[in-house]
Amino acid sequence: MTAVRPKRIRRNVPSPVFIIVLIAVIALTAWKICSAHTTVSTTGVAVHIQADSLLRVATNPQLSQKILQYEGMMVSFNPDMHQPNWVSWELTADEAQGTTPRYDKFISDDTVPGCAEPYDYLYSGYDRGHMAPAGDMKWSTEAMRHTFYMTNICPQAKALNTGAWKRLEQKCRTWAQADSAIIIICGPILTDPIKEHIGDTRVAVPSRFFKVILAPYLPNPEGIGFIMPNDRVEGGMQAAAVTIDEVERVTGHDFFAALPDSIELQVERQCDFHRWSTLKKSR
Repeated sequence: MTAVRPKRIRRNVPSPVFIIVLIAVIALTAWKICSAHTTVSTTGVAVHIQADSLLRVATNPQLSQKILQYEGMMVSFNPDMHQPNWVSWELTADEAQGTTPRYDKFISDDTVPGCAEPYDYLYSGYDRGHMAPAGDMKWSTEAMRHTFYMTNICPQAKALNTGAWKRLEQKCRTWAQADSAIIIICGPILTDPIKEHIGDTRVAVPSRFFKVILAPYLPNPEGIGFIMPNDRVEGGMQAAAVTIDEVERVTGHDFFAALPDSIELQVERQCDFHRWSTLKKSR
């Protein structure tokens, strides 16, 4: 009688090709996770930081605020002053080259108590000045439209709105294309005495405005600040350039606290306008 040989159990051993593909998939997944973070470095050591955390500001505790999240920008709205304390957004090289047509219709955000109405500015002598400019949101129709909410608007003298402030906005788009992306935060300086109000809503008229800019993707991150009077800026952007430390001193806000302390101290002490002014588009 012939013995019946037991069947051999085949074990599915992964082939070398399968293993290589699996490693590639894992590496790609890890890269995608990391790419959702802003990367900054110092002394050769990479530090990963959530991009959204750089947009958050520790607002001066003396100011009222309601945090609003719109498409493409974050707003700290002051219902007592009827305008933002600050507005923050990231501007990438691709976004700076968007082609969405200008929306150009100011609207009140009825969901936000204290929001001004567009007609509050009529015959006031002041422009409805964007904090996050429509020109930075040409990458999205919705983001463009949201910049026209009155929660993003402040009373600005025409000499500022169409002068140094506008030129700085245009410069930021050049800087974003040169550095791949920048973080921008700006707003009125509401710690100054308020001497004037406009409209039925009694919108406070700021005496000065600020803007701070961070280039976090550089091997050595860089920052700069600006303080401009609500009027013609004598000497233009260069005369208005200051350190981010100085902006923090006059506003009472704390910017970029998510950065490691050593990097935060470094970028907030800088005021190299020449370096920023000579940047060119990368493409």
